[in-house]
Amino acid sequence: MSPASTGASTTVGAVTTVPSAPVSDSRMAPGGPGYRRMSLALFLAGVATFALLYSTQALLPLISGEFGVAASEASWTVAAATGGLALFVLPMSALSERYGRRAVMTASLAVAVTLGLLVPFAPSLGALVVLRGLQGAALAGLPASATAYLAEEVRPRALVTAIGLFVAGNSVGGMSGRVITGWVAQEWGWRVAVGVIGAIAVACAVAFRLLLPAPKHFTPGSLRPRVLARTVRDHLANPLLCRLYAIGALFMTVFGGVYTVIGYRLTEEPFSLPQGIVGSIFLVYLVGTVSASTAGRLVGRLGRRGALYLAGGTTATGLLLSLADSLPVVLLGLVLITSGFFAGHAVASSAVSKTATTGRAQASALYQSAYYIGSSAGSTAGAVAFHAGGWAGTVGMGVLAVLGVVTITVFGTRAARIAARREPVAAH
Repeated sequence: MSPASTGASTTVGAVTTVPSAPVSDSRMAPGGPGYRRMSLALFLAGVATFALLYSTQALLPLISGEFGVAASEASWTVAAATGGLALFVLPMSALSERYGRRAVMTASLAVAVTLGLLVPFAPSLGALVVLRGLQGAALAGLPASATAYLAEEVRPRALVTAIGLFVAGNSVGGMSGRVITGWVAQEWGWRVAVGVIGAIAVACAVAFRLLLPAPKHFTPGSLRPRVLARTVRDHLANPLLCRLYAIGALFMTVFGGVYTVIGYRLTEEPFSLPQGIVGSIFLVYLVGTVSASTAGRLVGRLGRRGALYLAGGTTATGLLLSLADSLPVVLLGLVLITSGFFAGHAVASSAVSKTATTGRAQASALYQSAYYIGSSAGSTAGAVAFHAGGWAGTVGMGVLAVLGVVTITVFGTRAARIAARREPVAAH
């Protein structure tokens, strides 16, 4: 038996070689040091981000009433915030490449929560829209930096689960923000309601900074515009990344449209629900928390494309059910829409982080930009469709967006099969 086969050292001349031990992966994993602190920190960051970003969405009927405007005008308090995030997420991701993920996320939260405490004092709808736009721009440092941080600090096998937990924090933030604002606004008005959300976000921001472990695998990049432009160009030249960006945008178009308009529908006939009950409808976000956090297992069973088909089908079924005039059926529809959306979002966003081997922050930023452009478009288009055709108009817009998701996924499936057929020929 040769020395190599036994694992013994071998000598060649005066040089002795010893079999190298496997290099241990120092990145975080479930059960390992720092993983729980990291998960809780980013969960709280997700809570603060979505609670602030959509703090006015459940309050739109009240805002319409105070300022005497239609749903399409009041919806700009949501669209401005998501639009600001979409515009600034790429520049903020570049700053995170240079100055670090944790530093950018901390600064972004600090500015966003400060603006959140000013929002209740907006003297007019225009001022409110401007403050919300600035708040969205500040929050832009969170999403892309968080996913890049996870891609660098968490082992690959745990990445989908870790990103799913961050997305779950988004769903909890979106849910709690809407539920809290609904009940507070019913008693004290929308201004007090958004002030309460601002105070909660301050607490989340402080806890986030205290809990998040210092990065160990971050390497500073360049802020040179040419380098950034080349990285962005390379990502946009990747067909898979472009498909994932479009899928994220379309899913969010559905979600933004539905939840911007649902408050108007439920306060009108045949439901005529009070503001507190309407806010409580957003408890269905808990379903999104579960579906996002289990996205890793879903991909493991069905594959990425299979998981996207299931998410799209679930969302479309929920949209059709929501057409009913029965409140329990409408609630079931919202449950399916929410679970389908959050599952699809978690699958697509984690696939972006895995696909991009360089410039991860920019890859994630482009996804987030497309995602929040979809939110802004959905908020505005959903309100316009509701004004033109009632709830059926909003549902029709959502169904078209889901058909877009399915079409893109089918195209990706065909492209993967063609590539698989070519590989053996190329190898031969």
